[in-house]
Amino acid sequence: MADTVHTPRVFSGIKPSGGLTLGNYLGAIKKFVATQGSMETIYCVVDLHAITVWQDPDDLRNATREVAAGYLASGLDPSQSILFNQSQVSAHAELGWIFNCVARVGWMNRMTQFKEKAGKNAEKQSLGLYAYPSLMAADILLYHATQVPVGEDQKQHVELTRDIAAKFNHDYKVDFFPQPDPVIDGPATRVMNLRDGTKKMSKSGQSDMERINMTDDADTIAKKFKKARTDPEPLPETYDGLAERPEARNLVDIYAALSDVTPAEVVTEYAGAGWGQFKPALADLAVSKLAPISEEMARMMDDPAEIDRVLAEGADRARAIADPILAKTYEIVGMVGR
Repeated sequence: MADTVHTPRVFSGIKPSGGLTLGNYLGAIKKFVATQGSMETIYCVVDLHAITVWQDPDDLRNATREVAAGYLASGLDPSQSILFNQSQVSAHAELGWIFNCVARVGWMNRMTQFKEKAGKNAEKQSLGLYAYPSLMAADILLYHATQVPVGEDQKQHVELTRDIAAKFNHDYKVDFFPQPDPVIDGPATRVMNLRDGTKKMSKSGQSDMERINMTDDADTIAKKFKKARTDPEPLPETYDGLAERPEARNLVDIYAALSDVTPAEVVTEYAGAGWGQFKPALADLAVSKLAPISEEMARMMDDPAEIDRVLAEGADRARAIADPILAKTYEIVGMVGR
């Protein structure tokens, strides 16, 4: 059988739990905005993934709208990209079940993120947390997506998606699902903690000073960068000089990502500078880029009906792509009446 040619299409999503951080913005949303217009782009608030651990229903509704507001305030245009929340398109869960029956338990046991999240209490975790990589595969393949912008920590899940697609195609002797590619590029693909450069910036960190929230106002953004942990040494002559300086490297990477230059260019510009010069410059840059987004998010969150309208319209457009692909999947599998 000749290989099927799949239309270039991007899919990615963010989980609505705990609020958006600078890591979400630089690692995902900023790239989403840059990609739209170049090909078909589909961006999702993955609320079904959020409930793999218990969520307060009111908090979940608010967090879902906040992620959507973050998308829109950052520049995602609903006329150029499809923007919706996952639970409004039931085909995600339906294809997720099909893929539960394709994926192997051994594959799931190799997923490092489950081991990290479950820790020593794996037996007490939800089945959803264990099996969610197959739902993630469904999220991607439901749209025959060919590219998936992700952070480095999600690369393994896209590789699993490729394995599931290949096994489905092999088992049913079809060339139906594509092999999507993870897209991981640019500086600050993994934004680190402002107090400990060896740890990823997290929504669930103990101190709010560890992270930049996308809802932080200008004064808070500036304060957090000026108080960010560094070391006593000035910036080196080359980027390689930051190899053993995680906090310093993180701030340089953030500056580079916010200003759309390479980390090497940042080091060249500030070579020999002390932190008393660099951190205020970084704070000013961050405020200029991020404060307008947080202000627009606050405005949008005061009008949740408008956010809900955008998500509902996006869900209609998403279903128009997803439903025929799901119907064909059921036909391939052998379901009657689909």
